[in-house]
Amino acid sequence: MSSTVLNCGYVPLVDSAPLIIARELGFAAEEGLDLNLIQQPSWSALRDMLALGHLDAAQMLSPMPVAMSLGLGGLPAKIDSLMGLSANGTVFGVSTRLADTLGMLPFGDPNLLLTALTTRDPQPLRVGVPFPFSMHRLLLSYWIATAPDLKVEIVTVPPPRMADAVANGHVDAFWVGEPWGSAIVGRGVGSILMAGRHVWGFAPEKVLAARHDWIADHPDTTRQLMRAVYQSARWLDLEKNKPLAIEILGRSEHLNLAHEVIEPAVTGFLTLSQGGTPTRVDRFLMFHDHAASFPWRSQAAWIARQLGADATGIGRAKQCFRTDLYRENLGPIGADLPGASEKIEGTIREETAVASSRGQMILAPDAFFDGRTFDFAATSGE
Repeated sequence: MSSTVLNCGYVPLVDSAPLIIARELGFAAEEGLDLNLIQQPSWSALRDMLALGHLDAAQMLSPMPVAMSLGLGGLPAKIDSLMGLSANGTVFGVSTRLADTLGMLPFGDPNLLLTALTTRDPQPLRVGVPFPFSMHRLLLSYWIATAPDLKVEIVTVPPPRMADAVANGHVDAFWVGEPWGSAIVGRGVGSILMAGRHVWGFAPEKVLAARHDWIADHPDTTRQLMRAVYQSARWLDLEKNKPLAIEILGRSEHLNLAHEVIEPAVTGFLTLSQGGTPTRVDRFLMFHDHAASFPWRSQAAWIARQLGADATGIGRAKQCFRTDLYRENLGPIGADLPGASEKIEGTIREETAVASSRGQMILAPDAFFDGRTFDFAATSGE
């Protein structure tokens, strides 16, 4: 039986794991796919390759399909998010030089950290982020909006180059996905001060995306891909599988990094500064558990709001998060489907059971650091 070749782009980050594992452990082959993973040097290169049709599907930053649906940045293309690849998994930190100036700060306190950064000196804080339309940048902007006296200059730096940018003083601080935060710590040029989940408890980070017209023209291949990635993500969140996942991700054809740099994200034990004792960060990076792979339309709406969209734009953004295909393609293989496709974002303070098709869904805390909640129910997107 012949396999369908599917060209899928990715950027070398730990949260590309569902794609890598789907290929390496045969989940894609079981679905009849020859999953050809094509590494990209930057998010802009990946975006353009997908838009131009050189890629069939791709790992994307969760705001990218929304931004493209709103006509922001890059080539015009209608891109849909088929499902989540990961939730959380990013870190914010500062250069060693700046860390020495700030003094001892508790890990994971966004408010105290803002105060320290605001009072450090009058010069703008240069913060490296991987892409303008990234959850890193949106969380950064949302966070610093509560400190109007803090002057910030946002600098775009591809993730593999972030450590060099910190080392040479091109940026003072960084917001990046793993393993590149741990790589910065490992080189002794920076320290991690909080995780992205300290600003938003359960933020959609990466998504599996494809062109809207390609999805319509290839319904069977779309279903095969989604099922392979779903099984891979479920495998990744089982504790017993983490050592093998780290070994596979570290191979030269994938991340090509030492196991000790990859391990923190997979296990949730982060080393915050060189020589420090690892710190446990609950729900640091999720692939499957707590509905991490479900493309909540309310999350698309939050992203659109942060990008300045009006009600019409928010409705358009909701449409590009394909809850319909998630239900249609994954329900038959046993995926637990939430009773609704959107929710009030920021209301969950502790693990909470919600209505679902199998009655087993427990959502994780999704609170924002400032206590705000976001209800987009009045904005049509269905």
